[in-house]
Amino acid sequence: MTQRTLVLLKPDAVRRGLVGNVLARFEAKGLRIVAMEHRHIDAATADAHYAEHVERDFYPPLRDFVTSGPLVALVLEGDEAIEVVRALNGATDGRKAAPGTIRGDLSLSNRENLVHGSDSPESAEREIGLWFPGI
Repeated sequence: MTQRTLVLLKPDAVRRGLVGNVLARFEAKGLRIVAMEHRHIDAATADAHYAEHVERDFYPPLRDFVTSGPLVALVLEGDEAIEVVRALNGATDGRKAAPGTIRGDLSLSNRENLVHGSDSPESAEREIGLWFPGI
């Protein structure tokens, strides 16, 4: 089933010059870029994106991180795109992510873990609407 999902290449991916590497992994898998934008987000956008986490103890440092520099937001499309992207991304904690995944190969952090991918069709719809209204 063809799906769309939101992916964020977080500020650490941009800062470390990994955008091309990460995009190449998604494209090599067969996912298609539907929309893409390089931007710097503010705290309000971060709060809207991570709405379910705003009240949690770990969120303030996450907000500081995701607003610390530019990121790349994109919509990917393909067969089972949500599950495929999450598998390519790997476990949230880069120290525990499997080799061969983006985080497993390129991250040593739980917070600065390079990428975000929608976790469900409902999240994908909400997040795509937030980042790319009208798509």
